[in-house]
Amino acid sequence: MTRSTLDSLCELITDGAHKSPKEFPNGIPMMSVKDMTDKSFSYDNCKTISTEDAHELIAGGCRPKIGDVLIAKDGSVLKHVFTVKRPADYVLLSSIAIIRPKKDKLISEYLEYMFKNPQFKSMVLSSFLGGSGVPRIVLRDFKKVIIDVPPLQEQKVIAEVLSSLDDKIELLQKQNETLEALAQTLFRQWFIEEADDVDYSPLGNLVEIIDNRGKTPPWQQEETEYPLIEVNALGERVVDYTKIRKYVDKPTFESWFRGHPSKYATLLSTVGSIGEFSMYLLERGTIAQNVIALEAQGLSKFYLYQVMCYLQKEIKEFNIGSVQPSIKVSHLKNYKIPIPKNKQAISHFDEFSKSICDKMENNQVQIQTLQHTRDSLLPKLMSGQVRVKLD
Repeated sequence: MTRSTLDSLCELITDGAHKSPKEFPNGIPMMSVKDMTDKSFSYDNCKTISTEDAHELIAGGCRPKIGDVLIAKDGSVLKHVFTVKRPADYVLLSSIAIIRPKKDKLISEYLEYMFKNPQFKSMVLSSFLGGSGVPRIVLRDFKKVIIDVPPLQEQKVIAEVLSSLDDKIELLQKQNETLEALAQTLFRQWFIEEADDVDYSPLGNLVEIIDNRGKTPPWQQEETEYPLIEVNALGERVVDYTKIRKYVDKPTFESWFRGHPSKYATLLSTVGSIGEFSMYLLERGTIAQNVIALEAQGLSKFYLYQVMCYLQKEIKEFNIGSVQPSIKVSHLKNYKIPIPKNKQAISHFDEFSKSICDKMENNQVQIQTLQHTRDSLLPKLMSGQVRVKLD
């Protein structure tokens, strides 16, 4: 290992534009921290600016190059870090830092994982943050941080080991996205586009609702076998347990709550980011105060989940909160949903959906195993506690 300052290992340590030109519809994307994802940018809600303004910012160094490492510098500091893999068609705001390693001293992907190392993050958050309101990295000081780096070949192998785990995780996640798209397509085709006669029935006649609203249970941040599923973990069919920060012990799990969801129950957020859905597939933990579980009674659990997702826009309009968005359970119970009369179609849909859910569940178990392996290995590799074997 060699001890060096970050500045001595990099050609460039800077950030994006410190001014934000006015919006220009269908122009050049201007990315900020809010547009960052784990591996790239989301273009869905990004600001766009004129070509003239963009060229001015590009001349000022606000467009990254392939191999640059981008980090969330302001707000959610280091929440997202990734290496630029393809030519950029965007410019950056100052909330994102651009780090350009010297190729003969530092591998971009190794630097990316160094920034993702929890120990390094902790050091940055305790030593290099400024700003009276929004937390931000002070680049002037950050350039002088001292880091230990192994030889280039070892950096490369470390990055390859960690990247291979991330690539497998990404592949499984994409498989689950494809499976979910198949389920949605089949549902729309059979029950929306080619629908036969349907009946309408109040949701309350079709489900049992598990509602754990009330006092907050005694919880802890230390992980247990009983995670509390909150709103932030919903939004995809499989609950995102990586976003869970609250856990309870076994006695609390067994005695505090009114009830727990059963497998394939539909989970729905009713406070805060209302109208977000997931399915209780992995049977881990229970629902928190801001989530309810819909247990189908005499109705396909898979059809229930899919039709509720299809009706999501209408359900979001049930908001009664003046300050914080909220849905009343009584309003949901009176909400009438369509029930196909074609029982054979529902039976076929059940069979198809269960096979999809089982595959997604298996993929998610593998994802969690890989994530645990990566998160355990990363700090050990970066600190030198575990060394890679070089050919």
